[in-house]
Amino acid sequence: MSDYKLIVKQVKARHAVRVRKWRRNMSGCAWQVRYEDGRVIRWVEAPFPKTVLSLGIFLHEVGHHVIGFDHYKQRCEEEYHVWKWALAEMRRLGIKPDEKVLKRFHLSMEYAVGKALRRGIKKLPESLSQFLPKAA
Repeated sequence: MSDYKLIVKQVKARHAVRVRKWRRNMSGCAWQVRYEDGRVIRWVEAPFPKTVLSLGIFLHEVGHHVIGFDHYKQRCEEEYHVWKWALAEMRRLGIKPDEKVLKRFHLSMEYAVGKALRRGIKKLPESLSQFLPKAA
């Protein structure tokens, strides 16, 4: 088991992100609060990074703040770019995304694209066609 404490500290400081709660499961959430005086507080919940997978999930949630919540029109496209950022950030930090992380990326994207289709997306971005359900 690797010690990712220093990475967590650096990432939180670099991107001005606060952790509301370290989750026990392998899920995460990111949101921000805007105040009338202009302050913005960036929050995440994620598992504390102890494995490559939990680090990937943590970085994915931070990626929502790095990419921006309103940068992409479609939520599934935002998810794609956030995952791409998280994977690139792992590599930049010298940590190779393993098979579990890549599988999580693909499953997450298949779910996001499937959800967009169920909700009636008009035009799926070309970069996401690789995640279409097999029956589609």
